Amino acid sequence: MKQEPPVLIEPQGKVQKTVIWLHGLGADGHDFEPVVPQLGLPEDHGIRFIFPHAPINPVTINGGMQMHSWYDIRSEDLMNDVDAAGIRVACYRVFELIENQLKQGMAAEDIILAGFSQGGLIALHAALSGQYELGGVMGLSTYCPMAEQFYLHRKMPILMMHGLYDPVVPLASAEASRAAIEKGGYQVEWHTYPMAHQVCAEQLLKIGEWLQQREA
Repeated sequence: MKQEPPVLIEPQGKVQKTVIWLHGLGADGHDFEPVVPQLGLPEDHGIRFIFPHAPINPVTINGGMQMHSWYDIRSEDLMNDVDAAGIRVACYRVFELIENQLKQGMAAEDIILAGFSQGGLIALHAALSGQYELGGVMGLSTYCPMAEQFYLHRKMPILMMHGLYDPVVPLASAEASRAAIEKGGYQVEWHTYPMAHQVCAEQLLKIGEWLQQREA
């Protein structure tokens, strides 16, 4: 099946940074498209937003239902029952998007990965195990098994955010993931919000501030 091209939002002026933002399970690239105007960015922010679509695959935990998914979720044991092969394939999809930006003249340090839930896991794994010296990575309402693989880009800015009442990805899984990443020598900026498995207005403004701080 031919892969659907990502949703692309170009800035008004010169492109200075690129954010590749991955959606969660069952959504698609349009899911986070509406948040861009809610980030509180100035008109001349210069950020290109790319929202790719995950391929459609059967998801075991949902009875084998076909849906947009970056990898399979086999059980509720998110940190241990892991589709490592699927995660690796999804990361290569992200690497292709990064390579495409590099070919267009974007520097690696001006590329930021972001993702929500499943997409957050892929963003973290791609950024922290890949060969690229990226400008940062943002994981929203996510978890991160296999963090022992992360040993490369020690100074990469990492932003993690989570809902205190998340029933899908438990806060404990997110906190354990953060601790594992920090154990590898990384600095993680961590924020929690009184919400479930979602994003909120206060959080989006904080994301906008964080993106503006990622200077070349």
